[in-house]
Amino acid sequence: MPERISVREVGLRDGLQLEAPIATAAKLRLLDALVAMGAERIEATAFVSPRAVPALRDAADVAAALDRYRGVEFSALVASLGGAGRAIDSGLVNLEYVVSASEGHSQANVGRSVQDSMALVSPIADLVHAVGGTLEVIFAVAWDCPFDGPTPAARVETLVDRAVVSGADVICLGDTIGTVTPRRAADLIVAARCRQPAVPIALHVHNTRGTGLATIFAAMQLGVTMIDSSIGGLGGCPFAPGASGNVATEELVYLARDMGVETGIDVELSIRAAQLAQDIIGRPLPSGVLRAGDRRGFAGSGIVDP
Repeated sequence: MPERISVREVGLRDGLQLEAPIATAAKLRLLDALVAMGAERIEATAFVSPRAVPALRDAADVAAALDRYRGVEFSALVASLGGAGRAIDSGLVNLEYVVSASEGHSQANVGRSVQDSMALVSPIADLVHAVGGTLEVIFAVAWDCPFDGPTPAARVETLVDRAVVSGADVICLGDTIGTVTPRRAADLIVAARCRQPAVPIALHVHNTRGTGLATIFAAMQLGVTMIDSSIGGLGGCPFAPGASGNVATEELVYLARDMGVETGIDVELSIRAAQLAQDIIGRPLPSGVLRAGDRRGFAGSGIVDP
């Protein structure tokens, strides 16, 4: 088990992309809370088509506000070469480029083949590296696709190899529709790491079927330290039927704290941030820790503040 994991808070992007558009000012209030709770890596937005994802049409405005925060590594998701250029022009140089591992999801998500998506890895990497940034390639539907069914592991492994050769600095395996369980997750993580031992493997899982934390725990046991989560359990893919929220950040840091794994994020402050997210969205969010609270202060709990 690692002593520390690096949590990337994706609530501002993945968490909001399915929601009705909210004001940029409200997003920045939430961003203040995410920074205050101790988030060290935050996916701030996505530079994608505003027609396809209207909730993120203010990407440039959000990016323009990031200079006031110190000690946080901000990134943005992109799905095209043009999006990468817009992100860099807005000052965000650490990018995630999403590639679907199945043809059905690739057509639904970006309207092109997997082959055509992979062809963009190298030019996007060149753009990013020219300005001193990093490129993470996220493989969506790495385990299962809502259109094509189970994604063959051999296909994902081949795509991982191609992405690394094309300039990816990090590989992220995405459980887009929340179907993966610990054993299947571990098998693919081990295979990807064996093929590309010098490249970090990150994990992005959704909690659609309640197995998200168990899957993350299994990945942590394998030494995976780069993990995505979303405040309050917000999130989902607008182009994947049945996709729902990510693992809640406050649930992840609650689990990590009790295992002695450092995250840099304060549990109580993460609950406050989740409450703010819930207030902004205007409906109950699925996080159990948000609903029940921390267990500190319970009579006989034996929990001592560090």
